[in-house]
Amino acid sequence: MRIDPTRDTGPTRTLEQALDRDCRDYRGGLKAVCAILGEPYDGFQKRLSVSYPEHHLYLDDFERVVELVRGDAVKHWFQQLYGVVCYQPAAVEASADTLREVARVMGCNGDFVESLVDGAADGQWDAQEVAQLEQQAHALIAKLMGIVAGARQALEGKAHG
Repeated sequence: MRIDPTRDTGPTRTLEQALDRDCRDYRGGLKAVCAILGEPYDGFQKRLSVSYPEHHLYLDDFERVVELVRGDAVKHWFQQLYGVVCYQPAAVEASADTLREVARVMGCNGDFVESLVDGAADGQWDAQEVAQLEQQAHALIAKLMGIVAGARQALEGKAHG
C-alpha cells in the first residue's frame, strides 16, 4: 500500500506539495501527466513528487504541468500566499437580460452586505459571516467576468467573422 505524503497536510501546503497533490488528483495521476507531456515517467515523476526532495522541477516544466492539470491545490496555494482570487470565467451572452440579472444579483448582494452591518458594528466577524461574504463576492465576480468574456467573444466574432 502506498502512502500519499500530501494527503491531509492541512491548509498550509508548500508549492511542491500542492503540485504533487494536483498531479495525483489528475485523471490517471502522475503516469498520465508524464505521458501527456511526453516526459519519461521514471525521472519526471520524481520531480513532481515530494517523496523525492533531491529532484527538482524546472520552471518551464512547472508551467506546463500547472497548465495541464489546472488543479485546486496550486490555485489555493497562490490564494493563501498572495490573497488573490482565481477564477475561470464561463462566457455568457452579454445581453440586456444578462445585465439585468447582474443588477438583481448586485441588489441581493447589497442587501446581504447591509444585513452584516449590525454584525460588523462591534468589530467582530465570525467565520460564517466571512465565509458568506466571500462566497457572495466570488459569485458576483464570476457573473461579471462571464459577461465580459461573452462580450469579448461577441466582439471577436464580429471582427473575425
